[in-house]
Amino acid sequence: MFTGLVEETGSVLGLELSASGGRLALRAGVCAQDLAIGDSLAVNGCCLTLAERDTRDTLYFDLLAETLRLTNLGDLGEGDLVNLERALRVGDRLGGHFVLGHIDASAQLLALKPEGEDHRLEIALPGILAPLVARKGSICVDGISLTVAEVGSAGFTCWITPHTLAATHLHGLLGRSSHRVNLEADVVARHLARMVEVGAVGDGEAGAR
Repeated sequence: MFTGLVEETGSVLGLELSASGGRLALRAGVCAQDLAIGDSLAVNGCCLTLAERDTRDTLYFDLLAETLRLTNLGDLGEGDLVNLERALRVGDRLGGHFVLGHIDASAQLLALKPEGEDHRLEIALPGILAPLVARKGSICVDGISLTVAEVGSAGFTCWITPHTLAATHLHGLLGRSSHRVNLEADVVARHLARMVEVGAVGDGEAGAR
């Protein structure tokens, strides 16, 4: 479980791909200090398990083929920045929203442009996520907890504050429109959609069948 509040950005050291998946090597600072083998780390919003570490700040993660299919981790190259967050501890402040680290889909970054002191972030909306994204609702974008400001049939918009731009990998995406971002819908929206799908809401007798 995570919050979508990025602790730091890490730097990609390398990505080795194979027929069954891949291995991702990262350099981290704060997040590497107390991370043990088997611990979870959100990398661009994707919950990964630490498989190996060979120095104080070098971390290795094994990627499943399904992870590579659903996320943008397979696009990473040496020197790329990634958003990092350690798992939430009991008693921690929850400043973002509940994030599971289970990516629903990746989508195209349409625009990231300054407007006043803030930045406007526009992202394509995959059809599978359209029912789960609502204006003023929460969404996790590459591990960042954001509030949806506008939503249409083909995309949605979030506003990025100067702090968020500086504290995440977003400052490195300025001027880039070919980047894919990882999206995780709010967990409450997921469950409500599932309840509607199976008929557990909207019909007083459906839940008893």
